[in-house]
Amino acid sequence: MTRLDATTLSRLSPSVWTPRYDRSAVRTGIVHLGVGGFHRSHQAVYVDRLLESGQGQDWGICGVGVLPADRRMQQVMAAQDCLYTVVVKHPDGFLDARVVGSIVAYLLAPDDPEAVVERMAAPGTRIVTLTVTEGGYNTSPDTGAFDTTDPGVLADLRPGAAPRTTFGLVTEALVRRRERGLAPFAVASCDNIPGNGHLARDAFAAFAALRDPALGEWVAAEVPFPSSMVDRITPVTTDADRAALAAMGVEDAWPVVCEPWTQWVLEDRFPGGRPPLEDVGVQLVDDVAPYELVKLRLLNAGHQVLGHLGRLVGHEYVHQACQDPLLREFLLGYLDDEATPTLAPVPGVDLRRYKADLVGRFANPAVRDTLARICENASDRIPQFLLPVLRADLAAGREIRRSVAVLAGWARTADGTDDAGRPLGLSDPRRDALLARARDADPLAFLRETDVFGDLAEDPRVAAAFTATLTSLRQRGTRATLADLVRGPRARTAG
Repeated sequence: MTRLDATTLSRLSPSVWTPRYDRSAVRTGIVHLGVGGFHRSHQAVYVDRLLESGQGQDWGICGVGVLPADRRMQQVMAAQDCLYTVVVKHPDGFLDARVVGSIVAYLLAPDDPEAVVERMAAPGTRIVTLTVTEGGYNTSPDTGAFDTTDPGVLADLRPGAAPRTTFGLVTEALVRRRERGLAPFAVASCDNIPGNGHLARDAFAAFAALRDPALGEWVAAEVPFPSSMVDRITPVTTDADRAALAAMGVEDAWPVVCEPWTQWVLEDRFPGGRPPLEDVGVQLVDDVAPYELVKLRLLNAGHQVLGHLGRLVGHEYVHQACQDPLLREFLLGYLDDEATPTLAPVPGVDLRRYKADLVGRFANPAVRDTLARICENASDRIPQFLLPVLRADLAAGREIRRSVAVLAGWARTADGTDDAGRPLGLSDPRRDALLARARDADPLAFLRETDVFGDLAEDPRVAAAFTATLTSLRQRGTRATLADLVRGPRARTAG
């Protein structure tokens, strides 16, 4: 077995794809904040493909860890010369391994924030990309406004403070570029948030305005914040994944595993220049929103549909839930009867084909994505993915039973056990509040968590369906409840 680093690439098995370009000639053009599994399976792979094609030598990536918890990634990147392996898991069990070399440097901000700021302020850096969680824009759940009371933000605003937050690091780099007569870089968000470019602009402009109101106005007016839609199922890397790669002769301390499917739709707004990503499959468009809604309301919400109810019947993995005939039929009903009617036609997207591919992706047994993972932080995810579908269907007088049943299933998992009495954990930033409401005698108490659900509990259709479904889940079990929902009152359409 060969330990992965720059000196051992030539000794790896021919079955493992390795970079055939000169990494020493690649210069940094992109700085990425938040190097996790998804960035390494997605954006970095697209850039790697571009480098393989003989293009993009000015667009290498410098990865940045913003949090102290990113130290492990920094250590692995240092030991492996920023190389790592992407293992694509095909449904038939075939493993397609590729060593990715597009990340050419890695910095840990807590160790040296000045180095991070200067890398972004350098003339060659023209794009800064971000991968943050659903709650990573520091906005108030109550008002949607930038949270000016956040301790990290307040610390970054102290005179002379070394920046520690994403907002502080990026803003300081923009200030230095302006002072040096350099155009601002584009800030591109690569996450699941609808309108992420608009959200990023508002957040960074708000932070900058706390430093100086005129600076905030400049950021809002002059810094490009293109939106993007990203998609690739990337489960957490396990010891079994490392062992499978070791069997192929590669010792990689932190490989990344993913499905074959990948998609990146990017708003083409980069006045300072960009790599020719369209040559490696990125869709450059004027408006990301239609593509974004398809993914959010079908894939992301579909995960929530399978996740909470699948855990209740005892499944551990997404593919097990999707291969369960009852859950699969329930999912198809949600996709066809509730989600699809909320979507407008999208150029180049056949929704029938997209949904068929989606079910196949969910059913891929090789990926082994856990239901627990996709159910984490549901109080952030469900308002982004599922509730817009429910609200749109309510407004139009359409079917809502399945969407409401997912909410009831989430409430039922907060009881702490599945249908067989096995313990279920709840990993959520609102865990304590949700657990307290799940234990309340009022069946609508869970739905009255207004920071998550707004006024949905006051809608008679939602209240009646939620109460009936939650009662049935608790008294009759998940399978009996889903069987009733699948049977009627409306048959599933083919939409």
